[in-house]
Amino acid sequence: MDRQTRTDPDAPVTILLASYRGARFIGAQLDSIAAQTHRDWQLIVSDDGSDDGTPKIIADFAASRPAGQVRIVRGPSRGATQNFLHLLSIAPDGPIAFSDQDDVWFPDKLARALAALSHHQGPAHYAARTVIADHDLRPLAPSRHFRRPLGFRNALVQAIMAGNTSVFNAPAAAILRRCVGPAQQHDLEAHDWWAYQVTAGAGAALIHDAVPALLYRQHPQSVMGRNDTVKALSQRVGMLLAGEYGAWLAANHAALQVVRSELLPENRRILDRFGALLQRPGPVAAKELARLGLYRQTGTGTAALYAAALAGRLRQCGPSSPIR
Repeated sequence: MDRQTRTDPDAPVTILLASYRGARFIGAQLDSIAAQTHRDWQLIVSDDGSDDGTPKIIADFAASRPAGQVRIVRGPSRGATQNFLHLLSIAPDGPIAFSDQDDVWFPDKLARALAALSHHQGPAHYAARTVIADHDLRPLAPSRHFRRPLGFRNALVQAIMAGNTSVFNAPAAAILRRCVGPAQQHDLEAHDWWAYQVTAGAGAALIHDAVPALLYRQHPQSVMGRNDTVKALSQRVGMLLAGEYGAWLAANHAALQVVRSELLPENRRILDRFGALLQRPGPVAAKELARLGLYRQTGTGTAALYAAALAGRLRQCGPSSPIR
């Protein structure tokens, strides 16, 4: 697709679903995909070696659909992030959507995303709010609505374009596919954080829909839970002050450096200065964060980021060892 061609709201979409031991919940998610008002989709499920009923549920769903609409592949067995990156590496050309195994999509999720993407020329990345629900899908609360600007200065230090809602038009998906190899090699913490960094760095249009797109099921096996409670926000501030956050930043930076040619010139300069500050002692790193204008979506989160920098928690001396 030409970079200046607008997304057709009726375009076929490839849904990428990473599964692992999801027998309790995955059937409801598959049913919600089948119920989409946007009918032109294909689904690729990468199963990471489930030893419960997950493979049979997926196979039965595939058999119930038109031939070729659902494809099942074997995952790399290296965790959810690597499973999603594996899916991305084998995705065909065209728009793509990430899918978790335990959510339930609203019927207009794909249609609304494609309609939003259709207003933009060139690469575009759509994400949305969710309705947080308990393990039985009883709604609890809407997810947070982010009010600060989306962009590379935010993406370098915060993941806010939730993977379970993310849809990418064809040009944005092509950029991600070109960048996925280094992401797989650097063992990143989160595929959706990386995708936000790549699309923001490449100058894609970034859309965060204030209208929720799905029921976000919370249960003990959730890879990443809700972030709207005092307890959850406190935990995330604690993560900023822990050493592992600096390792995640270093791994993301290393993966982006390999594909820097995909980034806008200004964002390459930001990336270089960000990499340098990760090697600096605390006061110097905090001062450089301020000069670069990096920020999180809340004042508390940004303050915690600067506190982590000042305490030397972002510093990476020598090759990093990312912590999953």
